[in-house]
Amino acid sequence: MRFTHLKLENWRNFLLVDVPLGRRVFLVGPNASGKSNLLDAVRFLRDVADPQGGFQSAIQTRRGVSQIRSLHARRLPGVSIEIVVDLDDNLPWTYRLEFIQDNQRRPLVRREFVKHGDDLLLSRPDEEDTADQNRLTQTHLEQVNANRRFRPLQEFLSGVRYLHLVPQLVREPDRSVGRSGDPYGGDFLEQLARTPRKTLNSRLHRIQQALRVAVPQLKKIELGADPRGVPHLRGLYAHWRPNAGWQGEDQFSDGTLRLLGLLWSLLEGKAPLLLEEPELSLHAAIVRHIPGVMHRLTRGSARQVFVSTHSSELLSDDGIAPEEVLLLVPSKEDTSVSVASSDREIVALLAAGVSMADAVLPRAAPARPEQLLLVSS
Repeated sequence: MRFTHLKLENWRNFLLVDVPLGRRVFLVGPNASGKSNLLDAVRFLRDVADPQGGFQSAIQTRRGVSQIRSLHARRLPGVSIEIVVDLDDNLPWTYRLEFIQDNQRRPLVRREFVKHGDDLLLSRPDEEDTADQNRLTQTHLEQVNANRRFRPLQEFLSGVRYLHLVPQLVREPDRSVGRSGDPYGGDFLEQLARTPRKTLNSRLHRIQQALRVAVPQLKKIELGADPRGVPHLRGLYAHWRPNAGWQGEDQFSDGTLRLLGLLWSLLEGKAPLLLEEPELSLHAAIVRHIPGVMHRLTRGSARQVFVSTHSSELLSDDGIAPEEVLLLVPSKEDTSVSVASSDREIVALLAAGVSMADAVLPRAAPARPEQLLLVSS
């Protein structure tokens, strides 16, 4: 089950995006080109479809329609997101949401439709919407009594997972602030503790095997709880005294925690996974194998993974195809997004034996980075 196409209009720094999506999607572009914003379009639909969220909450989290709508959008007043999804039922699902804000800055649905193959399941606004404008403050995607015919699509979108683990949040003793599924790791250990024990032990065993490669002195990891019932990770490191090498997560390095979070997220679930710069805090030798690890751990579920990255080591993996890379190129007006396989120069470089990193990263580099040296002290 995966996204196969994404179309955006007036979304943040994109005037128009219209690209196919593979089972792996690598987003490559310079700083502030919109990699996080592109991922956020998928997160937005997840938030709308989430039973605990909804359209108004998703807009409010992003500080209003005016903060979402592209500053360069002149003609069209609204924002639109359209996706095509393969739910493994032989027919594509298409969902489109257009929204604006009224004179009171209230977000309103301007258009919403759902198609399953050629069958139109929903088209708004309808007569009831025209008679009652307040109905347009909600999508039908988020309403249980309205999404029955396309609930598989709602369930798929609400299951999308985003991860950008911040090690310090995992280390904090009072890390949980009532949020469930915090993408930054605030309740990461609580998520582990809620996992059935058999599944937890199986995943930790596989993670332990991988961590031994990155951290050779780490011999064992396990999850326990303190007297208050707060879950804690602990790892046994090589030590000359037996059982003297146990350390808690507060002593784990940033790289160890980030790699552990990455491996856990790849093993958890089948819905699409959105990753922001998974190479952070990791040694280059480990980063080179992240794409292969992604493929290996998601092979059974065919799970779709989106990755934003600046890393030449990560993109040096020979298994990355040009169809999997989206190149973001900013201009004065907006940021364009294209598939690397549509660029003749990139295709020619790859055919000549140049690595994906060397073929695409020069396009993502600042024009004159050496000018940083001219900054006065």
